[in-house]
Amino acid sequence: MKKLFFTIIVLVMSFSLIAQDNGKTLNENGEIIKKGWNFGPLPVVGYNSDLGFQYGACVDIFNYGDGSKYPGYDFKINFEVSAYTKGSSIFRTYSYWNNVIPRGKLFVDLGYFVDKKFEFYGFNGYAAPYYKDVAVMINHNTVFTDYEPGIVTEPGMSESGFYDMDRRQFRAVISMQQQIGNVNNLYYGLGFAYYHYNNKSLSLKKYDDQYTLFSLYRFANLIRFDEEEGNVTEFKAGIIYDSKDLENDPTRGIYFEATLMAAPDFVDNHNYGHMTFTGVFHHYIPVVSDKLTFCYRLGAQNVIAGDIPYYAMMNTNLMFYKKIYTESYGGSTTGRGIKRNSVIGQGVAWMNVELRWRIANFKFINQNWCVALNPMFDAGMVTQTFRLEEQKAAMELMKDHLTFETEEEYDLFYSGKDESLHTSAGCGLKLIMNKNFVVSAEFAKAFNKLDGEGMKAYIGFNYTF
Repeated sequence: MKKLFFTIIVLVMSFSLIAQDNGKTLNENGEIIKKGWNFGPLPVVGYNSDLGFQYGACVDIFNYGDGSKYPGYDFKINFEVSAYTKGSSIFRTYSYWNNVIPRGKLFVDLGYFVDKKFEFYGFNGYAAPYYKDVAVMINHNTVFTDYEPGIVTEPGMSESGFYDMDRRQFRAVISMQQQIGNVNNLYYGLGFAYYHYNNKSLSLKKYDDQYTLFSLYRFANLIRFDEEEGNVTEFKAGIIYDSKDLENDPTRGIYFEATLMAAPDFVDNHNYGHMTFTGVFHHYIPVVSDKLTFCYRLGAQNVIAGDIPYYAMMNTNLMFYKKIYTESYGGSTTGRGIKRNSVIGQGVAWMNVELRWRIANFKFINQNWCVALNPMFDAGMVTQTFRLEEQKAAMELMKDHLTFETEEEYDLFYSGKDESLHTSAGCGLKLIMNKNFVVSAEFAKAFNKLDGEGMKAYIGFNYTF
């Protein structure tokens, strides 16, 4: 815990590096109106219970123009290079352009993500069993000759990589929205995205003597051979309603997005063309002026046509991203306190509820600051299953190739449980600069031990929604 508080302190001290600008005009609330350029090179120092400590560097570049839109801006560009101690790396740049499209905005995102320990807990939420301590051996008579037999796997042990895999992702996204006629707050959205995935079994040396759940899914053909590497090309169209008063620290208003995404498989030609529908609804309700806000987010995504590969199913297909990762339910972006990426299906629904209390406002290094607390509750579940019947039958197909070290045998693929809500709760602390740049520390715990044990911490940037 001391390390977590040290991380927060380093983040706060980092802001002393932020360049000053020449805008010192005050608005009616006594805030400094930012004008022109605001340039902030910062060390990246963070923590995520799923990923470890984060270190690296980033730079945020804002241009506020003549200040008439403050806290709105003309454009923002961010560059980040960082890594986590558990083996993940981020190389990313993204930008928002509010001065390119009349009555609209443009979003550009380009990134490469290395995850040497990417969580994989199986398909369909609670239908996939989670064992804390069990050992299993792949027999020498295995028919899977591409893999060396006789290797012991120890799920859930402290040095186990059973629920991990190796994943590399390249992502390129460009999205735009523009106001529809003279209708206030109503926009159409268009977007294009390209993803390249490289998925394989865990390759870290310390786990050389272990099989993984990903390997077993490959053996059982729950993950096809042509799903180890693949390309996804997406075309998006949607309707957006946005009446939020602020982009990054809203106190009132509604954000609604309904997006239809089509992904024709004309790169790999593996017959994985598919179409999804994604809808989100954010509501920000002022309770006490702009000091206390009750807010919630409802979201759902479903495959409505075609055959989706497992790796594409994990991505949330929104127009605009506030967080670096866009994976399925579970983890810092959706279900805080829930095991990351543990709720995977063709359809997923989720809910996030927060009470945002802005405790104090102050000025420091010529910037406007706010400290806020946000108690929270998250819930989500699989609503459309993926290869469930194959999942139920997988252990029967594999039983002649597995030997358990104990007399008790386990079904490693199917738990026999029906899917239900995965829930968690916690609280966050925010440090907000100029109503745009948000340093976030959140702590949450899952209600069900199958979703993760102990308190999880996430220290980074931005509100979840």
